[in-house]
Amino acid sequence: ADVIIWDFAARKIHARLQIHKAKVESLAFSPNDIYLVSLGGQDDGSIVVWNVESKEAICGSPASPHIAGHSLTIQYSNANDNIFVSAGNGTIRVWELDLPNRKIRPTECQMGQLKRIVRCIEVPEDDDFFYCGTSSGDILKVNLKTRLLNSCWPVKQKFSKGVNVLKVLKTGDVLVGSGDGMCTLCSGSNYTTIKYHMRLTLCPGRKVQLEGGVTSIALRGEGHQFFVGTEVAQIYRFSYTDFKEELITTSHNSAVTGMSFPFGSSELFATCSKDDIRVWHTVTSKELLRIRVPNMTCNAVEIMMDGRSIISAWNDGKIRVFSPESGQLSSVIHNAHSMSVTAIACARDCQRVVSGGGEGQVRLWELQPGLHKLIATMKEHKATVTCIKIKSNDKECVTTSSDGACIIWDLVRFVRNQMVLANTLFRTVCYHPEEYQIITSGTDRKIGYWEVYDGSAIRELEGSLSGAINGMDISHDGNYFVTGGDDKLMKVWGYTEGEVTHVGIGHSGSITSVRICPSRKYIVSTSADGAVLRWKYPHPS
Repeated sequence: ADVIIWDFAARKIHARLQIHKAKVESLAFSPNDIYLVSLGGQDDGSIVVWNVESKEAICGSPASPHIAGHSLTIQYSNANDNIFVSAGNGTIRVWELDLPNRKIRPTECQMGQLKRIVRCIEVPEDDDFFYCGTSSGDILKVNLKTRLLNSCWPVKQKFSKGVNVLKVLKTGDVLVGSGDGMCTLCSGSNYTTIKYHMRLTLCPGRKVQLEGGVTSIALRGEGHQFFVGTEVAQIYRFSYTDFKEELITTSHNSAVTGMSFPFGSSELFATCSKDDIRVWHTVTSKELLRIRVPNMTCNAVEIMMDGRSIISAWNDGKIRVFSPESGQLSSVIHNAHSMSVTAIACARDCQRVVSGGGEGQVRLWELQPGLHKLIATMKEHKATVTCIKIKSNDKECVTTSSDGACIIWDLVRFVRNQMVLANTLFRTVCYHPEEYQIITSGTDRKIGYWEVYDGSAIRELEGSLSGAINGMDISHDGNYFVTGGDDKLMKVWGYTEGEVTHVGIGHSGSITSVRICPSRKYIVSTSADGAVLRWKYPHPS
């Protein structure tokens, strides 16, 4: 598990520090940026102090005593480059760096009878005390000089689901972010200590409920404005004076499974994930609409050619149709497949939909206002149907499956026209715009060109050096296509040359789908880490 120090101005890596195993739990710079201290995860359990300039480790030590659990967080003091604090499950330690002897020496803070799991530490500017937020929902105040517990608050109404983040403002007030999504401002300037309890008073009206547990708070300037991030991948902006939240950024917080552009329009696109479908404005990357279906996962989404409905495939075996303006559910096909619906495609007549399921069946549905009808079921695939594409005349479609078969179906007689077999789990397929060839890809990392007429192989390209190819799309002129997969690289290919023209590096998870927008200005790709990335299309349209 590497620690990477970045040169922010140059946007380059300053140093890559390798010593921790499996996980790095927390990092902290010293006040003068001379040292960086890193805390390893549960399997590593060590604290290491690094010299930022020389990029070398100065010294290290086990983070927790043997009788305590593992440490979770670390924080430097504000005035002294040689003092920092670590805390975790049943342990709070103040460390002193002895540079001549290359050692760090810990002092365990005396907690009395209190047993707490500390999630976060905040050291105010004066370095007299430090605050610890705990999983029990209370805040400990510890004297940094004497290493003794000063007080613990609140006594009765603790913060629900624990204190995740603490930030001390210049005024002495404390911002508290809790696990239930509550962001609270506590007045810390006039607390009184009574035996073991400090009375940080709640400021009236300074309490806001956000969506998802608070994960981080960042202060701007003197704290007149601050930003709050939550577990559901949303960022809010607050102003200190009115303490009102403003949602400024949203994103998916689980794997994005699919995406779709409306026919002939690049202004909007839809993405689907666990619990929801979202419609985005392409240029500004702002979320315009969110359609929620709790505790379900949407596997595929398509926008009808007339733009009047969003068709979606769900893991509960249902096909749901939504209105794109309001997000209202307009119709549901119950039990569309016995297992989850895994792939979907819409015909150009805006009345028929082809769906594929986890059991391997391909079904053709007719959609009318207020009713739906099953027209045909085609049974050839032995495993999950992964992708469906319909020919422009609506008389033929191609499906891929993880059974290693790619089948071209006749949608008039509902029989198989051609079958392509390969030693791979097919993930995606595309028709060439002239529709005499198809290109496929899957887990064997190969891109296959096939003749539609007789299913014969034309040629095969090495699509990736590592990992399956999960997404593919071809430009409307047929000159270029894009791919993305488990290697996290978005590649643009020349169709006839079979050569990579451009590579996009940006995803930190496996790419799940990729699309060229109809105007050929952008490429949009989605990945398993919840990211949606928009790229400039590299070739003139």
